[in-house]
Amino acid sequence: MSLETQPSDTAPAEEPAALRLPWWTRGDTNAYFGLCFNILVNVLTLTTLSITVVNISSKDVLGSVLPALGVALVLGNLYYVLLARRLARREQRATVTALPYGPSVPHMFIVVFVVMLPIYLGSHDPLKAWSAGLAWAFLIGVIVMIGGFVGPYIRRITPRAAMLGTLAGISITFISMRPAAQMWEAAWIALPVLAIILIGFFTDVRLPGNVPVGLVALLIGTAIGWIGGFMSVPDVSKAAHDIAIGLPTLHLHLLFTGLGNLSPLLATAIPLGVYNFTEAMSNVESAAAAGDNYNLRSVLLADGLGAVVGSGFGSPFPPAVYIGHPGWKDAGGRTGYSLASGVTIGVMCLLGLFGVLATLLPIPAIVPILLYIGVLIGAQAFQAVPKLHAVAVVAALIPNLAEWAVGQIDNALTAAGTTADNVGDAALGQAGVVYDGLKTLGSGGVLAGLVLGAVVTFILDKRFVAAATACAAAAALSWIGLIHAAQIAWAAAPKVALGYLLCGLVCLAYSRLAGARKPLAAVPAAPERPTRPAAAIPAQPEPVAAEPAATPLD
Repeated sequence: MSLETQPSDTAPAEEPAALRLPWWTRGDTNAYFGLCFNILVNVLTLTTLSITVVNISSKDVLGSVLPALGVALVLGNLYYVLLARRLARREQRATVTALPYGPSVPHMFIVVFVVMLPIYLGSHDPLKAWSAGLAWAFLIGVIVMIGGFVGPYIRRITPRAAMLGTLAGISITFISMRPAAQMWEAAWIALPVLAIILIGFFTDVRLPGNVPVGLVALLIGTAIGWIGGFMSVPDVSKAAHDIAIGLPTLHLHLLFTGLGNLSPLLATAIPLGVYNFTEAMSNVESAAAAGDNYNLRSVLLADGLGAVVGSGFGSPFPPAVYIGHPGWKDAGGRTGYSLASGVTIGVMCLLGLFGVLATLLPIPAIVPILLYIGVLIGAQAFQAVPKLHAVAVVAALIPNLAEWAVGQIDNALTAAGTTADNVGDAALGQAGVVYDGLKTLGSGGVLAGLVLGAVVTFILDKRFVAAATACAAAAALSWIGLIHAAQIAWAAAPKVALGYLLCGLVCLAYSRLAGARKPLAAVPAAPERPTRPAAAIPAQPEPVAAEPAATPLD
């Protein structure tokens, strides 16, 4: 009888199942405005690029592309909210933050300028260019879903410094630099907004009534813009005539037409598909460093499926998990902010409001939130790894910086009506531009940064055999052109591949020396990543395994 009474005696052990998990918190309000404006800027950008660069009609963009994207945003953010709530209940803590989700920023520019624009310029047919963009997005999605099965293994063997370092490279270059430039074009609008965001998100100073920081920043920036004459009333009136409700419709004929001429797209789709799941791995690792350890396969399969389904409905812009989870977590976001952002932008897409919004809201008042995210992710890469591994973080940054620099050079030369080939290496060199070296270093920058960061991390830890293995992998990737090469081909970058092989031989030689067996005193042994949420989260005071120098952001 006493044995049968044990369950009731231990009943308190079952109480965690009753964890109160609200759908909305005060912090969600702050994070909602921040993420919503983030996605808003990106959708405004892709709308403008589609109409002005590829010359797709505004009717098709507002009536087909944006509704397809809107549905993807609603469904994708709903999925990630449910994933977050499941994680919260499994780990019995209410501090889990949902992964942010929206149109991928790098892909936005790549599909326009690398895929669709050349086809439009050659054919003068925007529908043909749009069709190629859909096929490209479909292929990206397939590659990402394949990555769902190999990505978790890659994540297990890749050092955190390498993943967070290459992610920091993306955030500093492709996420931060353009918004920063846009801010300083109208610094009198943007800098007050930036000050509000930095004080509100990085300090404990709160506005009266705890008014959402993001909302106040946008309202003040918009007021300054309108009072200062930055905006125009006639532009708003003109844009209001383009408002049109659009419902998602299948565009399989355009997709199949694009898939019928798939081979020219492989050169960019394969490395960028690899980039996509590499970036997703880094984003999941970033969330783990902030305390939320998501299942990578679940994330990759959802991202890939979103791109495939979106392409069928007419969107050439693959959605993806965003950089920035630690930022929204630090702002107090939990699960509601993500879904609310997706629904808000989704409704705007369906109602065709983006033309009007572009004339109502000054861009310099919106983009400081992107700079905030870029700064935060860059800082996290150094905070969430052992101090010694900061060297590897910087190494992982470098290929991304090179890729960004090459893009700026190419765009400037294109605007001048020429190309780097026409100008010539000698002339560029005399101007101090090491163009060929930058292009080789930056090709496949995300994956190259990941590999280079791993090599440096293993060397710093005196794991020379692992470093040699990483060098061999880098040599193989260079040989087939996934990194350090202009295109995928056999023997695409043989000299770079040879360099990595020789680097690996040096590491193997050092592994035979006596000092290689002496344990590092400066870096205590620790698991590569936490198996449970990182320490210092209020709801989980007990110590857990974490990186030696991890600094959780929540």
